[in-house]
Amino acid sequence: MAENKQIPPPYDLDAKWDACLDLTVRRFVYSSFAGAFGGLLLFRSPVTRWASVAFGAGLGLGSAYTECSQKFGGYPARFLPPKISDAPASQWIGLCSKGQI
Repeated sequence: MAENKQIPPPYDLDAKWDACLDLTVRRFVYSSFAGAFGGLLLFRSPVTRWASVAFGAGLGLGSAYTECSQKFGGYPARFLPPKISDAPASQWIGLCSKGQI
């Protein structure tokens, strides 16, 4: 008589948090390694090498934050192109020529 109740995917926060934590750790580590490798190849000073590691880590954390925000419904996936209104072209040309736009 016990029913197997499944949580629908949009409301399964445990899976979303697990995926975001995994994504954040992977992107942080991989981008830090990429920054360290790039700093080793391009820079001679230890300060600039550490700066490239920090820059890579920041890129990884920022990209993980953006994708996790999308998973939780915070931000749109990409910038959407502007919507074309239903106004006729002659109206837009008239507004542009008058300097109203």
